[in-house]
Amino acid sequence: MNPSNLQALLTAYSVFLEEVVYPEELSIIYGHFKEHLPKLQRMREEARRRGLFNPHLPESSGGLGLRLSEFAEVSALLGKSPLGHYLCNCQAPDIGNMELLHLFGSESQKRQFLHPLERGEIRSCFSMTEPEHAGSNPVHLSTRAVRDGDSYRITGHKWFTTAADGAHFTIVMALTNPEAENPYSRASMLLVPLDTPGFELVRNIPIMGDTGSDYFSHAEVRFHDCRVPAAYLIGEEGQGFMLAQERLGPGRIHHCMRWIGIAERALEMMCRYALKRELNPGQPLAQQQSIQNWIAESAAHIRASRLMVLDTARQIEEKGAKEAKEAISTIKFFVSDMLMNTLDRAIQTHGALGITDDTLLSFWYRHERGARIYDGPDEVHKSVLARKLLKSYR
Repeated sequence: MNPSNLQALLTAYSVFLEEVVYPEELSIIYGHFKEHLPKLQRMREEARRRGLFNPHLPESSGGLGLRLSEFAEVSALLGKSPLGHYLCNCQAPDIGNMELLHLFGSESQKRQFLHPLERGEIRSCFSMTEPEHAGSNPVHLSTRAVRDGDSYRITGHKWFTTAADGAHFTIVMALTNPEAENPYSRASMLLVPLDTPGFELVRNIPIMGDTGSDYFSHAEVRFHDCRVPAAYLIGEEGQGFMLAQERLGPGRIHHCMRWIGIAERALEMMCRYALKRELNPGQPLAQQQSIQNWIAESAAHIRASRLMVLDTARQIEEKGAKEAKEAISTIKFFVSDMLMNTLDRAIQTHGALGITDDTLLSFWYRHERGARIYDGPDEVHKSVLARKLLKSYR
């Protein structure tokens, strides 16, 4: 897409947010998701009508055909509202599942699972993390998928299966070859419809006092001898770790650009409030040097984050996620840290108002604290980068 067309598209997304999303977001975010489904469906149809649906998909799949670096720009804009990605059908974990099935799904898997997901008719989730094991070590799993004739029987315990409440299916990471000499060849990925006998949604995990519901939930789930057809295996046995890496590379671009969008909105809120709120008549907060420092530092760190993420997206486009591994690790810990610092400054600027649910800041502070944990803790990514740097000095 040429730059002028991309800019026109970004303008269209901005107008959609201003006209359709921002006026409704607070009541939906702090309400009950299911109660607002009819309204959300109307908003999704409006996004489709404006040609803003599925920006990440190729045109042959009903999308806009954007490259990863182009979609990154769109993702940052949509990140300015917690509803932005959902309304345009490019929300996590659905977007990662779409990318995975688009690349590695069989034709029957695409017909049954991918195409309804692309059309926005269903939602999905992704089951990888287990409460009994450190999530930072994805090869250490206990969930088993045992081949039994033309089926697999899945047994295991997962949590932080995001958006399982209301989802149609999950992609589960399970051990199929636990005795394999190579630990990275022991697991596979399988599709599991959530109406399969033996699947249990145990609970939506409370996060910092927020019980979560539906789309914004992180669920604990169990698989009690769930039997699924062998045809629901994605790729081949033992490819689970490879598929996870293929999914998580672009996924970290999506996350980081969404975090940049959140930070940009928080900065906008900080600036507007600092100009409006007066310590004394005629003395707005914006005159305080501490506030000015926070605004300047936040703006600089947001800009640096954007440039780093866009550069990493281009590396993935040109060389693939594996070759961009260190760059992906760098943006993961850098941008998540920037996000939390920016949110903290915005809350401090708003004073007591900042910790209430009268703005989005408290929602983001609770919901996005996990940015420094999920998709690999920041410390793991720092170690990846440090080992690469140290290697060149040995």
